[in-house]
Amino acid sequence: MYTNLKLTRIPTIVLVVCCLLLAPLPAAFAWQSNAPQQPAGPSARPDANKPALPAPSNPSGQTKPTLAKVPKTPKEQAWQIIEGACIGDKAGDRATAILVLSLIPNDVKSTRLAEKALNDEKPEVRAAAAAALGNMTSRASIPKLRAAMEDQDPSVVLAAAHSLDLMHDSSAYEVYYEVLNGERKTGKGLIASQASILHDPKKMGELGFEEGIGFVPFAGIGWGAIKAIRKDDSSPVRAAAAKVLARDPDPAATKALAEATGDDSWIVRAAALEALAKRGDPSALPTVEQYMSDEKNAIKFTAAAAVIHLTAIKVADKRKRPGLNHKQP
Repeated sequence: MYTNLKLTRIPTIVLVVCCLLLAPLPAAFAWQSNAPQQPAGPSARPDANKPALPAPSNPSGQTKPTLAKVPKTPKEQAWQIIEGACIGDKAGDRATAILVLSLIPNDVKSTRLAEKALNDEKPEVRAAAAAALGNMTSRASIPKLRAAMEDQDPSVVLAAAHSLDLMHDSSAYEVYYEVLNGERKTGKGLIASQASILHDPKKMGELGFEEGIGFVPFAGIGWGAIKAIRKDDSSPVRAAAAKVLARDPDPAATKALAEATGDDSWIVRAAALEALAKRGDPSALPTVEQYMSDEKNAIKFTAAAAVIHLTAIKVADKRKRPGLNHKQP
Protein backbone atom coordinates (compact mmCIF):
# COMPACT_ATOMS: atom_id res chain seq x y z
CA MET A 1 0.00 0.00 0.00
CA TYR A 2 2.84 2.43 0.80
CA THR A 3 4.28 1.82 -2.61
CA ASN A 4 1.01 2.63 -4.29
CA LEU A 5 0.62 5.89 -2.29
CA LYS A 6 4.09 7.06 -3.23
CA LEU A 7 3.45 6.46 -6.89
CA THR A 8 0.18 8.40 -6.83
CA ARG A 9 1.89 11.50 -5.36
CA ILE A 10 4.46 11.81 -8.10
CA PRO A 11 2.05 13.21 -10.72
CA THR A 12 0.83 15.77 -8.22
CA ILE A 13 4.32 17.11 -7.60
CA VAL A 14 5.02 17.21 -11.32
CA LEU A 15 1.78 19.12 -11.84
CA VAL A 16 2.70 21.70 -9.22
CA VAL A 17 6.15 22.26 -10.76
CA CYS A 18 4.66 22.67 -14.20
CA CYS A 19 2.19 25.23 -12.92
CA LEU A 20 4.99 27.23 -11.33
CA LEU A 21 6.97 27.18 -14.53
CA LEU A 22 4.03 28.32 -16.63
CA ALA A 23 2.87 31.03 -14.20
CA PRO A 24 3.29 34.75 -15.22
CA LEU A 25 6.68 36.21 -14.34
CA PRO A 26 6.91 38.70 -11.48
CA ALA A 27 7.12 42.40 -12.29
CA ALA A 28 10.81 42.37 -11.38
CA PHE A 29 11.48 40.17 -14.42
CA ALA A 30 9.13 41.91 -16.80
CA TRP A 31 12.13 42.96 -18.96
CA GLN A 32 12.21 39.44 -20.35
CA SER A 33 8.72 39.76 -21.84
CA ASN A 34 7.91 41.39 -25.16
CA ALA A 35 4.48 42.50 -23.95
CA PRO A 36 4.18 46.06 -22.55
CA GLN A 37 4.14 46.15 -18.75
CA GLN A 38 2.30 48.67 -16.60
CA PRO A 39 4.50 50.04 -13.81
CA ALA A 40 3.15 49.61 -10.31
CA GLY A 41 2.58 52.38 -7.80
CA PRO A 42 0.76 55.70 -7.76
CA SER A 43 3.04 57.18 -10.44
CA ALA A 44 1.84 54.71 -13.07
CA ARG A 45 0.69 56.41 -16.27
CA PRO A 46 -2.93 55.68 -17.25
CA ASP A 47 -1.92 55.17 -20.87
CA ALA A 48 0.96 52.84 -20.16
CA ASN A 49 -0.76 49.88 -21.78
CA LYS A 50 -1.53 51.82 -24.95
CA PRO A 51 0.74 51.15 -27.91
CA ALA A 52 3.39 53.80 -28.42
CA LEU A 53 2.61 56.30 -31.18
CA PRO A 54 5.26 58.01 -33.28
CA ALA A 55 6.04 61.51 -32.07
CA PRO A 56 4.69 64.30 -34.29
CA SER A 57 7.32 65.77 -36.52
CA ASN A 58 6.42 69.36 -35.65
CA PRO A 59 4.21 69.54 -32.53
CA SER A 60 4.60 73.31 -32.12
CA GLY A 61 3.41 74.07 -35.64
CA GLN A 62 6.51 76.18 -36.30
CA THR A 63 8.62 75.84 -39.42
CA LYS A 64 11.87 74.08 -38.78
CA PRO A 65 14.96 76.16 -39.56
CA THR A 66 16.47 75.31 -42.90
CA LEU A 67 20.06 74.20 -42.71
CA ALA A 68 22.50 76.29 -44.74
CA LYS A 69 23.29 74.64 -48.04
CA VAL A 70 26.88 73.55 -48.28
CA PRO A 71 28.32 74.74 -51.60
CA LYS A 72 29.30 71.80 -53.79
CA THR A 73 30.78 73.62 -56.78
CA PRO A 74 33.02 76.68 -57.19
CA LYS A 75 30.04 78.55 -58.66
CA GLU A 76 27.88 77.83 -55.59
CA GLN A 77 30.76 78.86 -53.34
CA ALA A 78 31.16 82.08 -55.34
CA TRP A 79 27.49 82.99 -54.96
CA GLN A 80 27.69 82.28 -51.25
CA ILE A 81 30.62 84.70 -50.94
CA ILE A 82 28.89 87.43 -52.95
CA GLU A 83 25.45 87.14 -51.32
CA GLY A 84 26.94 86.97 -47.83
CA ALA A 85 28.96 90.14 -48.43
CA CYS A 86 25.96 91.99 -49.90
CA ILE A 87 24.12 91.67 -46.57
CA GLY A 88 27.16 91.95 -44.33
CA ASP A 89 27.65 94.47 -41.53
CA LYS A 90 30.57 96.32 -43.13
CA ALA A 91 29.51 98.99 -45.61
CA GLY A 92 32.83 98.76 -47.45
CA ASP A 93 32.39 95.05 -48.06
CA ARG A 94 28.81 95.55 -49.19
CA ALA A 95 29.87 98.27 -51.61
CA THR A 96 32.67 96.19 -53.10
CA ALA A 97 30.50 93.08 -53.43
CA ILE A 98 27.77 95.10 -55.13
CA LEU A 99 30.21 96.76 -57.50
CA VAL A 100 31.69 93.47 -58.74
CA LEU A 101 28.18 92.35 -59.69
CA SER A 102 28.81 94.29 -62.89
CA LEU A 103 30.98 91.33 -63.92
CA ILE A 104 27.83 89.16 -63.97
CA PRO A 105 25.65 90.75 -66.69
CA ASN A 106 22.33 89.35 -67.92
CA ASP A 107 21.78 87.55 -64.63
CA VAL A 108 18.53 87.92 -62.69
CA LYS A 109 20.09 87.35 -59.28
CA SER A 110 22.90 89.82 -59.94
CA THR A 111 20.48 92.53 -61.06
CA ARG A 112 18.18 91.90 -58.11
CA LEU A 113 21.01 92.27 -55.59
CA ALA A 114 22.18 95.52 -57.19
CA GLU A 115 18.69 97.02 -57.33
CA LYS A 116 18.08 96.13 -53.70
CA ALA A 117 21.32 97.88 -52.73
CA LEU A 118 19.97 101.16 -54.16
CA ASN A 119 18.06 101.41 -50.87
CA ASP A 120 21.02 100.69 -48.60
CA GLU A 121 21.48 103.01 -45.64
CA LYS A 122 25.05 103.86 -46.67
CA PRO A 123 25.60 106.18 -49.66
CA GLU A 124 28.75 104.37 -50.78
CA VAL A 125 26.72 101.18 -51.17
CA ARG A 126 23.94 102.97 -53.07
CA ALA A 127 26.56 104.54 -55.36
CA ALA A 128 28.10 101.14 -55.98
CA ALA A 129 24.69 99.75 -56.87
CA ALA A 130 24.04 102.54 -59.35
CA ALA A 131 27.45 102.06 -60.94
CA ALA A 132 27.02 98.28 -61.16
CA LEU A 133 23.64 98.50 -62.87
CA GLY A 134 25.11 100.77 -65.51
CA ASN A 135 28.18 98.60 -66.06
CA MET A 136 26.01 95.51 -66.52
CA THR A 137 23.77 97.52 -68.94
CA SER A 138 20.61 96.67 -67.06
CA ARG A 139 18.10 98.66 -69.07
CA ALA A 140 15.28 97.23 -66.99
CA SER A 141 16.76 99.16 -64.05
CA ILE A 142 16.55 102.58 -65.76
CA PRO A 143 13.45 103.68 -63.77
CA LYS A 144 15.24 102.86 -60.51
CA LEU A 145 18.34 104.74 -61.64
CA ARG A 146 16.25 107.78 -62.50
CA ALA A 147 14.85 107.68 -58.99
CA ALA A 148 18.40 107.41 -57.62
CA MET A 149 19.21 110.78 -59.24
CA GLU A 150 17.06 112.30 -56.50
CA ASP A 151 19.26 110.82 -53.76
CA GLN A 152 20.46 113.17 -51.05
CA ASP A 153 24.08 112.12 -51.52
CA PRO A 154 25.96 113.61 -54.52
CA SER A 155 28.03 110.47 -55.11
CA VAL A 156 24.86 108.42 -55.62
CA VAL A 157 23.42 111.04 -57.99
CA LEU A 158 26.60 111.13 -60.08
CA ALA A 159 26.81 107.34 -60.21
CA ALA A 160 23.20 107.04 -61.33
CA ALA A 161 23.69 109.73 -63.98
CA HIS A 162 26.82 108.04 -65.28
CA SER A 163 25.02 104.70 -65.58
CA LEU A 164 22.07 106.27 -67.37
CA ASP A 165 24.47 107.97 -69.78
CA LEU A 166 26.15 104.60 -70.48
CA MET A 167 22.75 103.29 -71.54
CA HIS A 168 22.07 106.46 -73.61
CA ASP A 169 19.23 107.62 -71.40
CA SER A 170 18.77 111.39 -71.85
CA SER A 171 17.62 111.97 -68.27
CA ALA A 172 21.31 111.84 -67.26
CA TYR A 173 21.86 115.21 -68.92
CA GLU A 174 19.98 116.93 -66.12
CA VAL A 175 22.71 116.06 -63.63
CA TYR A 176 25.60 117.03 -65.90
CA TYR A 177 23.84 120.29 -66.70
CA GLU A 178 23.66 120.93 -62.97
CA VAL A 179 27.34 120.13 -62.44
CA LEU A 180 28.25 122.61 -65.19
CA ASN A 181 25.80 125.41 -64.38
CA GLY A 182 24.97 124.92 -60.72
CA GLU A 183 21.32 123.98 -61.17
CA ARG A 184 19.23 121.60 -63.23
CA LYS A 185 17.06 122.60 -66.14
CA THR A 186 14.03 121.76 -64.04
CA GLY A 187 15.06 124.33 -61.44
CA LYS A 188 15.88 121.81 -58.74
CA GLY A 189 19.18 120.25 -57.91
CA LEU A 190 20.47 118.15 -55.08
CA ILE A 191 24.12 118.47 -56.02
CA ALA A 192 23.99 122.23 -56.44
CA SER A 193 22.76 122.57 -52.87
CA GLN A 194 26.25 121.52 -51.83
CA ALA A 195 28.16 124.22 -53.70
CA SER A 196 31.37 123.53 -51.78
CA ILE A 197 31.58 120.09 -53.41
CA LEU A 198 31.13 121.46 -56.93
CA HIS A 199 33.97 123.94 -56.48
CA ASP A 200 36.38 121.53 -54.79
CA PRO A 201 38.29 119.56 -57.44
CA LYS A 202 39.71 117.22 -54.82
CA LYS A 203 36.26 116.37 -53.47
CA MET A 204 34.86 115.90 -56.97
CA GLY A 205 37.77 113.56 -57.67
CA GLU A 206 36.90 111.57 -54.57
CA LEU A 207 33.32 111.24 -55.79
CA GLY A 208 34.63 109.96 -59.09
CA PHE A 209 36.47 107.15 -57.32
CA GLU A 210 33.57 106.39 -55.01
CA GLU A 211 31.05 106.00 -57.79
CA GLY A 212 33.32 103.83 -59.89
CA ILE A 213 33.89 106.21 -62.82
CA GLY A 214 37.35 107.38 -61.86
CA PHE A 215 40.70 106.12 -63.05
CA VAL A 216 40.36 102.84 -61.17
CA PRO A 217 36.72 101.72 -61.45
CA PHE A 218 37.25 98.37 -59.79
CA ALA A 219 38.33 96.58 -56.63
CA GLY A 220 36.71 98.68 -53.96
CA ILE A 221 35.18 102.08 -53.55
CA GLY A 222 36.38 105.20 -51.78
CA TRP A 223 39.54 105.88 -49.90
CA GLY A 224 40.81 102.30 -49.92
CA ALA A 225 41.79 102.52 -53.58
CA ILE A 226 42.91 106.15 -53.36
CA LYS A 227 45.29 105.46 -50.47
CA ALA A 228 46.77 102.48 -52.27
CA ILE A 229 47.40 104.58 -55.38
CA ARG A 230 49.19 107.24 -53.33
CA LYS A 231 51.52 104.63 -51.85
CA ASP A 232 52.30 103.00 -55.19
CA ASP A 233 52.32 105.34 -58.17
CA SER A 234 52.84 102.55 -60.69
CA SER A 235 49.88 100.43 -59.67
CA PRO A 236 47.20 102.48 -61.47
CA VAL A 237 49.21 102.34 -64.70
CA ARG A 238 49.57 98.56 -64.53
CA ALA A 239 45.95 98.20 -63.47
CA ALA A 240 44.82 100.28 -66.43
CA ALA A 241 46.97 98.13 -68.72
CA ALA A 242 45.32 95.01 -67.35
CA LYS A 243 41.91 96.48 -68.01
CA VAL A 244 42.78 97.24 -71.64
CA LEU A 245 44.03 93.67 -72.15
CA ALA A 246 40.51 92.46 -71.46
CA ARG A 247 39.73 93.40 -75.08
CA ASP A 248 42.88 91.86 -76.60
CA PRO A 249 41.88 88.81 -78.72
CA ASP A 250 45.38 87.31 -78.50
CA PRO A 251 45.32 84.20 -76.26
CA ALA A 252 48.68 85.32 -74.87
CA ALA A 253 46.83 88.11 -73.07
CA THR A 254 45.01 85.54 -70.98
CA LYS A 255 48.34 84.15 -69.79
CA ALA A 256 49.66 87.64 -69.01
CA LEU A 257 46.57 88.49 -66.98
CA ALA A 258 46.75 85.17 -65.14
CA GLU A 259 50.29 86.01 -64.13
CA ALA A 260 49.22 89.51 -63.05
CA THR A 261 46.82 88.00 -60.51
CA GLY A 262 49.93 87.37 -58.40
CA ASP A 263 51.09 91.01 -58.52
CA ASP A 264 52.28 92.66 -55.30
CA SER A 265 49.64 95.40 -55.65
CA TRP A 266 46.13 94.31 -54.72
CA ILE A 267 44.73 96.89 -57.16
CA VAL A 268 46.60 95.23 -60.04
CA ARG A 269 45.52 91.77 -58.89
CA ALA A 270 41.89 92.85 -58.77
CA ALA A 271 42.15 94.53 -62.17
CA ALA A 272 43.64 91.36 -63.66
CA LEU A 273 40.83 89.23 -62.23
CA GLU A 274 38.25 91.64 -63.59
CA ALA A 275 39.91 91.59 -67.01
CA LEU A 276 39.92 87.78 -67.05
CA ALA A 277 36.20 87.83 -66.34
CA LYS A 278 35.52 90.31 -69.14
CA ARG A 279 37.61 88.34 -71.64
CA GLY A 280 35.16 85.47 -71.19
CA ASP A 281 37.78 82.75 -71.51
CA PRO A 282 36.76 79.78 -69.30
CA SER A 283 40.32 78.43 -69.44
CA ALA A 284 41.15 81.04 -66.77
CA LEU A 285 38.76 79.43 -64.27
CA PRO A 286 41.41 77.40 -62.39
CA THR A 287 43.45 80.56 -61.82
CA VAL A 288 40.49 82.68 -60.79
CA GLU A 289 39.07 80.08 -58.40
CA GLN A 290 42.24 80.21 -56.29
CA TYR A 291 41.51 83.80 -55.26
CA MET A 292 38.06 83.15 -53.80
CA SER A 293 39.84 82.46 -50.51
CA ASP A 294 42.06 85.56 -50.65
CA GLU A 295 42.45 87.46 -47.38
CA LYS A 296 41.55 90.78 -49.03
CA ASN A 297 37.83 91.03 -49.61
CA ALA A 298 38.17 93.11 -52.77
CA ILE A 299 40.14 90.26 -54.35
CA LYS A 300 37.82 87.58 -52.98
CA PHE A 301 34.66 89.27 -54.23
CA THR A 302 36.10 90.05 -57.67
CA ALA A 303 37.27 86.46 -58.05
CA ALA A 304 33.87 85.12 -56.98
CA ALA A 305 32.06 87.27 -59.54
CA ALA A 306 34.54 86.19 -62.22
CA VAL A 307 33.96 82.51 -61.38
CA ILE A 308 30.19 82.90 -61.74
CA HIS A 309 30.52 84.67 -65.11
CA LEU A 310 33.14 82.33 -66.59
CA THR A 311 31.27 79.25 -65.41
CA ALA A 312 28.14 80.45 -67.18
CA ILE A 313 30.14 80.91 -70.38
CA LYS A 314 31.66 77.44 -70.01
CA VAL A 315 28.22 75.84 -69.60
CA ALA A 316 26.89 77.75 -72.61
CA ASP A 317 29.85 76.61 -74.72
CA LYS A 318 29.22 72.96 -73.81
CA ARG A 319 25.61 73.29 -74.91
CA LYS A 320 26.60 74.77 -78.27
CA ARG A 321 29.36 72.29 -78.99
CA PRO A 322 27.22 69.21 -79.78
CA GLY A 323 25.22 71.20 -82.35
CA LEU A 324 28.38 72.51 -83.98
CA ASN A 325 29.93 69.05 -84.16
CA HIS A 326 26.75 67.70 -85.72
CA LYS A 327 26.99 70.14 -88.62
CA GLN A 328 30.55 69.24 -89.41
CA PRO A 329 31.00 66.58 -92.14
